[in-house]
Amino acid sequence: MPMITFVEPDGTLREVPALAGESLMAAATRANVAGIIGECGGSAMCATCHCYLVSGDLPAPGPLEAETIEFVAQNTRPESRLTCQITATEALEGLVLQVAPR
Repeated sequence: MPMITFVEPDGTLREVPALAGESLMAAATRANVAGIIGECGGSAMCATCHCYLVSGDLPAPGPLEAETIEFVAQNTRPESRLTCQITATEALEGLVLQVAPR
C-alpha cells in the first residue's frame, strides 16, 4: 500500500495510504484531504481533484485528463494533474502532490 503525501492548501502535509488499484482521489477523499472534492466521482469532468506534482514519477496525462486540465481546471501549471486519473500502485510510494488552489 503506497503512502502518498498531499500538501493541503494551508501547507499541512498529509500522508495518505492508497490501496493498490484505487484512484488517488478516492484515497484523498477517504482521508479527508482538504481541497480534494471529487464532485464528478472520478470521471475527469470537474477538476475538483486538481493537484500539482511536486515529486515522483507519473506517466503523462491521457487525452481526457489533459483536456479537463486545459478547459476546466483553474490555476493550472505544467505539473497539473487530476488525482482521479492516477491509479495507486506500489511504484507511487513517496509521491508528493500539492492541492491546487481554487
